[in-house]
Amino acid sequence: MTDKIEKTDEQWREELSPQEYNVCRGHGTERAFTGQYWDTKTPGTYTCKGCGTPLFRSETKYDSGSGWPSFYEPMVAENVEETRDESLGMVRTEVHCAACQSHLGHVFPDGPQPTGLRYCINSLSLNLDED
Repeated sequence: MTDKIEKTDEQWREELSPQEYNVCRGHGTERAFTGQYWDTKTPGTYTCKGCGTPLFRSETKYDSGSGWPSFYEPMVAENVEETRDESLGMVRTEVHCAACQSHLGHVFPDGPQPTGLRYCINSLSLNLDED
């Protein structure tokens, strides 16, 4: 079980840039093909921008053509939680950090094997700890 991290809105605003806050706390989305990691091939571990929880490994990252970093599975399943998202007039599955509840992106059932999933994640929600 992932330890929960709780911070005040003021603490989040002090620790995150306005763009990071909009995505991580406001459930925003960065524009496609603009994020820092959408085409990065550097080996390492992608961690939560809000709390540093390990989320994805570079070995599971692939080019989905979507313009956002895409992964076919989390590094540790318990570190990524899912919720139903009915915004924008459609039903999607939102993914967020299990520890701090930062919004990461969405997961779709159109990814590669072995999982068939595409975790479509905002670069602004991530840090890359290089190997």
